[in-house]
Amino acid sequence: MLCVSELQPTKGENWIKFYIKKFLSPLEIFPKKSDIMRLLHTMLRVRDLKRSIKFYTETLGMNLIRSKDYPSGRFTLAFLGYGYESENTVLELTHNWDKKNYDHGDGYGHIAVGVEDVYEACEKIRLAGGIIDREPGPMKFGDTVLAFVKDPDGYKIELLSEN
Repeated sequence: MLCVSELQPTKGENWIKFYIKKFLSPLEIFPKKSDIMRLLHTMLRVRDLKRSIKFYTETLGMNLIRSKDYPSGRFTLAFLGYGYESENTVLELTHNWDKKNYDHGDGYGHIAVGVEDVYEACEKIRLAGGIIDREPGPMKFGDTVLAFVKDPDGYKIELLSEN
């Protein structure tokens, strides 16, 4: 049972924020799924498309969703992910046929993939020939367990426990 003091915002608290926090569930705060934008994909440019597809499917367990050559533009697009593209954010690999190397620049950070157990995932990736760039363990200044691996083009992929 609520007492009267619990039905009013604290001094300086906004009434709207108080009402949302006290009486609405998180699902009521956000608009319906059909009313909001959705992140569709992240694109990486790769040197060797077959090698990259093999890494993301065999080492990280993604599925190749679709792939298409564009001969007049001299490039190929391949989309990979963990579920249907209509419901999940996916990874787009772009292979420009005439480009041999890319500079990652200093703006690229990493892609994050949720896993059940970071330590186990790293062991499987290592056994599959993957490169562990940062061994699993707690993050600096926190207790979140994470690790980093590199794909064949040197892009970093952060592994995070979903628990």
